[in-house]
Amino acid sequence: MASKKIIDLGAYRQYFDDSALWQKIAGVARKAGIKVVYAALVLYYLARDGKMPMGEKLKIYGSLGYFILPIDLIPDSLIALGFTDDFAALAYALYSASKYVTPDIEARAEAKLREWFGDFDRSQIAGLLPAGDCTSPAPQR
Repeated sequence: MASKKIIDLGAYRQYFDDSALWQKIAGVARKAGIKVVYAALVLYYLARDGKMPMGEKLKIYGSLGYFILPIDLIPDSLIALGFTDDFAALAYALYSASKYVTPDIEARAEAKLREWFGDFDRSQIAGLLPAGDCTSPAPQR
């Protein structure tokens, strides 16, 4: 049985833009939550990795494009529900590309998280990568 895609990410590839992503994250980081932001950051850094297969990059850019767009299935302005569809798109792409996540990518994403959230407990982002893929130790400060 073929699995259904939650969201057709291909339609959103054209909306990805670096500056739009940074503006979106800066504007909604606290409201979206640390898991959504971490997923977006890991995907952003993965997409920049020259070793990523093009098919995975397209999924990543599609999910990030969906995240950037102000109009989506569940309006971001809805309290407690607004980012569930964005997170679903990001989580799908992250799960698909998780085997390409390196300790360096994790460290870069976590460093950026600290800029927006300050110190955080790593348990808040645990489970976003399939078991065994999240290999980096806690960053030293």
